[in-house]
Amino acid sequence: MSIADNIAAIRERMARAAAKVGRNPDSITLMGVSKTVEPERIKEAYAAGIRIFGENRVQEFGEKSAALADLKDAEWHLIGHLQSNKSNKAVELFHAIDSVDSLRLAERLNEAAMQSGKKLPVLIEIKVGEEESKAGIPLDSPDLDTLLLAAPQLQNLQISGLMTVPPFTEDPEGARPYFRLLRDLRDTIAARNLSSITMNALSMGMSHDFEVAIQEGSTCVRVGSAIFGSRPKPS
Repeated sequence: MSIADNIAAIRERMARAAAKVGRNPDSITLMGVSKTVEPERIKEAYAAGIRIFGENRVQEFGEKSAALADLKDAEWHLIGHLQSNKSNKAVELFHAIDSVDSLRLAERLNEAAMQSGKKLPVLIEIKVGEEESKAGIPLDSPDLDTLLLAAPQLQNLQISGLMTVPPFTEDPEGARPYFRLLRDLRDTIAARNLSSITMNALSMGMSHDFEVAIQEGSTCVRVGSAIFGSRPKPS
């Protein structure tokens, strides 16, 4: 199947998952995860209607961004772990950072955004499981409250929701409890009506479990291999 065919099939699956829980599929964004994907194939996804793309590494996207500059209304989101010393370059390259996992990183991004004259949308990445390999602020960490309460001082950031990568399970249903945890956390934060924070975005769900994520309230599913095919293993 072509990339366009893959995208059409995914959108049909998204619509069916949304219908099961009475949601409007138009309220759910399909992000094309384009890490390790060459520009020509990214352009195929763009031609098939994808406008939001997710990249994992600042350096990799920096190397191919010039070849994608003609995709004028595309948005590029950083969804991988960001080292704070790369904040300036990340703010230069990306429209949004979906993987903020510390106050220190938020402060560096805020400073870089201020210097660039930007109001930068960001999501807080939450670690919902115990896997050492996963990034994010742990669910029970006081660091989350520290970041939330600092938001009024981060005037060049717009904290607009949460993101997570749950522990992998072969059965997509295994991710449901983790998605539910993130949704409940989002609702708890939203109910606090904290200054300078909105909780409209819930970025969760990938190629193998996005239907479950939609049923649990995801507003953005991050789909890579189901669009572009399997990736080469990192060296």
